Amino acid sequence: MRVRRSRTTRTIMDFQAFKTAVAKQFERMQRHTLLRATVDKDALWATYLDSFPPGTNELFRERRRYDCSSCRQFIRAVGDVVAIIDGKLETIWDVRISGFQPTTDALAALVRDAPVENIFLHYERTAGADKTFEEMSERVHTWHHFFVNILEKHVKPRSQIPTALAEPRDLRNVLIRGLGEISVDAIDTVLDLISQNSLYRGEEHKFAVTAFKRLKAQFEGLPADQQKLFGWTTETPASVAKIRNTSIGTLLVDLSEGRDLNSAVGRFEALVAPANYKRPSALISKGMIEQAKAKLVEMGLSSSLERRHATLEDITINNILFADRAAREVINGDVFDELTAATASTPKDLDKIQEVPIERFLAEILPRAQSLELLLENRHASKLVSLIAPVDPTAGGLFKWNNNFSWSYIGELADSIRERVKKAGGNVTGDLCCRLSWSNFDDLDLHMHEPGGAHIYFGHKRSDATGGRLDVDMNAGSGQTREPVENIFYGDRGKMREGVYTLSVHQYTRRESTDIGFEVEIDYLGTLHRFAYAKPMRQGETVNVAKLDYSHSAGLELTESLPRSSGSRDLWGLPSKSFHRVTTVMMSPNHWDGQGVGNRHFFFMLDGCKNDGSARGFFNEFLKSELDPHRKVFEVVGSKMKVPDADNQLSGIGFSSTQKNTLVCRVKGSFTRTIKIVF
Repeated sequence: MRVRRSRTTRTIMDFQAFKTAVAKQFERMQRHTLLRATVDKDALWATYLDSFPPGTNELFRERRRYDCSSCRQFIRAVGDVVAIIDGKLETIWDVRISGFQPTTDALAALVRDAPVENIFLHYERTAGADKTFEEMSERVHTWHHFFVNILEKHVKPRSQIPTALAEPRDLRNVLIRGLGEISVDAIDTVLDLISQNSLYRGEEHKFAVTAFKRLKAQFEGLPADQQKLFGWTTETPASVAKIRNTSIGTLLVDLSEGRDLNSAVGRFEALVAPANYKRPSALISKGMIEQAKAKLVEMGLSSSLERRHATLEDITINNILFADRAAREVINGDVFDELTAATASTPKDLDKIQEVPIERFLAEILPRAQSLELLLENRHASKLVSLIAPVDPTAGGLFKWNNNFSWSYIGELADSIRERVKKAGGNVTGDLCCRLSWSNFDDLDLHMHEPGGAHIYFGHKRSDATGGRLDVDMNAGSGQTREPVENIFYGDRGKMREGVYTLSVHQYTRRESTDIGFEVEIDYLGTLHRFAYAKPMRQGETVNVAKLDYSHSAGLELTESLPRSSGSRDLWGLPSKSFHRVTTVMMSPNHWDGQGVGNRHFFFMLDGCKNDGSARGFFNEFLKSELDPHRKVFEVVGSKMKVPDADNQLSGIGFSSTQKNTLVCRVKGSFTRTIKIVF
């Protein structure tokens, strides 16, 4: 900057305030990812010089007052830097400063309108020059200029910058191209094929395709100006960002462009399958779909597939075992006056929680209950359930039972490690189950050191002293998967030795640097504790997860070395570790009206409980036997035709008659008592 000798000190301080404001804005932006807008450097400098108010940037000596080489170098170096903060694009010129506002506004507008095509990197730790000095007659004059310090993470040797810019730019560009070209229908179709095991080595791509689907939903929910910035600040694994350029991406693009399913899958398999590969099961063809449709028409079930959340208005008194006062007003049945008649007496508290088998609860306690409240616990996360009804009330019966209602437990959103262990053949019903899950090709191992010195791990899978056993060991040697799990379980706590058990995870073989970390679940008699480790593990490193202090009298006490999530959680809108009002108690629809088709489920529907995902309308095991020849089609149809969200719904927690479990319930009738229902 150049200032006439005759200008006041106040004018010089004004510029110091200007440079300070710009430096503070740059420092604020450095807390985020710095990017560079594609602005012509000469145009940026010219805009700076030409945007000062009239009369404030006149000639001084040979150049204009604010025309100096130091400020020019600064503006060319960092004047085009931007950052995305709270979803909005900010420039270093987004400051409010008296006297210079026309200049900052013009520069900010120029930079903001330019496309963002690179991250920001610079070859020096500073930009500009803070001060320069000039001898003037009998004194030395100080000139102030734009100046900032640049964090080390944004600095590279000049020769390395082109290469360092290329990778994030290419990653972002292929991600944006994929988000634009790949359709949601194509993604859903590929996920369906993977779930059916109809795609060769499809399970290896499930993580990337699922993660890309989430990105697609985020991307399409943004306005156009924010879509242009998408990908610059989103931390996306390369396997997801570059999915378009992979073998599974070829399939996704082909399906998005309308290529026939069999032809598209054939192209995919030509890339990945060995010459002697034979598909384990046929893909769903258009002909198969047409045959399934024709069967539905023949059976009068065309409108039966469209499903919605059931409400109290849908059910009758014959369908339920209990309804509280508010629910009775909706259902409207005098029979409840008889069921809940009770002699008033003074409520009393029980000193000890009484255990009551479910059959006795239904026969002796529930008929006399005026209201119920249940204790919602973290371990109930996998028991969340919704009752499902047909959209068309006149639709024909789709199921093996004589009504058109179904149910849907919470799916892959909770208890996924347990399901993965179960799918791998592991024991999930032991008194104590310790499950490890991770998401890359690394070989992690679960270890348990027992009191007395026994050690359960891949080299010694069973403890004779306690009966503990490792029954699932994945990603060792060949046959790696991106959904690996390991499982150590104790089938009978009575055989366990008293003392401290130490559970740890060991990095046996590190193969990848993406999708790092692991999760562990410790499930003791249905009480679930979750642990997460989000850091990369070095080759040979061991991470202690928890110490389990066990005694026959007190049970299991955890002293953990990793954070755990056993505190209160939100379960479909309801906080856990709290009592909640039960609106209705009912059997699953396959046991309504005296039927006995399949396993019984006991549903406790809760006030305010709302399914937060898309429930599945039906499952193949529910369907009539006449539809068995078309099971493959209905498996795909069922996964696609999800139930839309609804404020009015019957949701709560459910328990199968075939699985051991307990539920703490507060019953109000002739007196108030708290009991533990045993299933």
